[in-house]
Amino acid sequence: MKETFIRSLSGLVYISLLLVCLYFEHLLLAIFLVFGLICMSEFKKLIQLKSNIPYLIFIVLYAVFGYWQTVLNTNAGLSEAIQILMVISIFVKLFLVKDLFSEKTIPLFVTKRFLLTTFYLSSAFVFLILIANYYENYNPSILLGTFILVWVNDSFAYLVGKNFGKQKLFEKISPKKTVEGFLGGLFFSCIASYFIATFTETLNFTSWLILSIIITVFGTLGDLIESKFKRQANVKDSGVIMPGHGGLLDRLDSIIFAAPFIYLFLRILHYVS
Repeated sequence: MKETFIRSLSGLVYISLLLVCLYFEHLLLAIFLVFGLICMSEFKKLIQLKSNIPYLIFIVLYAVFGYWQTVLNTNAGLSEAIQILMVISIFVKLFLVKDLFSEKTIPLFVTKRFLLTTFYLSSAFVFLILIANYYENYNPSILLGTFILVWVNDSFAYLVGKNFGKQKLFEKISPKKTVEGFLGGLFFSCIASYFIATFTETLNFTSWLILSIIITVFGTLGDLIESKFKRQANVKDSGVIMPGHGGLLDRLDSIIFAAPFIYLFLRILHYVS
């Protein structure tokens, strides 16, 4: 009972902080900067990288893409730079998916460790900011909708899996995850997409439905990949900053992995609409 209370209180503080910051652009930039540095610290421990260079790379990437228009007073070159970052990030994450299914352990040679800290983790926070600026002016509604879909998927995947789960999804990596839980999370995310489309007045229902599928599929893959990193490091959680939950990376692993795919879909939607 005490553990459940602590877990609930910790989760409530995290969600409340995020929701408050979402409605103030500079607060969101600041909180994602802090979140990114904390996640970087946790991830570096998982992959046993002692160098501090990833912190510098993250800050530079975040500053460049977060304040490009403010500092340079122009969007010239920004779109091309974003596309290059997006393509590299997606390729790095697809290679991680390949490692998830084909390798007993994810290879962690030195170059790959730096590629992962840059294009798996650092770029994800850049894309979260870019999602909030989808309309070229700050509007948190789409980003809020994506977080709601992540929370709905995680919650119902857990509830359905716990009560009805029988067939393991990926037992060697995450014994508690089930196919039934995955499908339950997907089903309720699709339902949630209708209400998000109705009440946020951002994208239409079809677009939110596609986003719910993207978030469920790639969010689940991100969760499994982080679980594999933790198994390789022989730890249960990525950190201890959130009592009852573990590390911040444990809470953000789904959205971190899904972020460039979400942004890619939004870019495609922008060009075809």
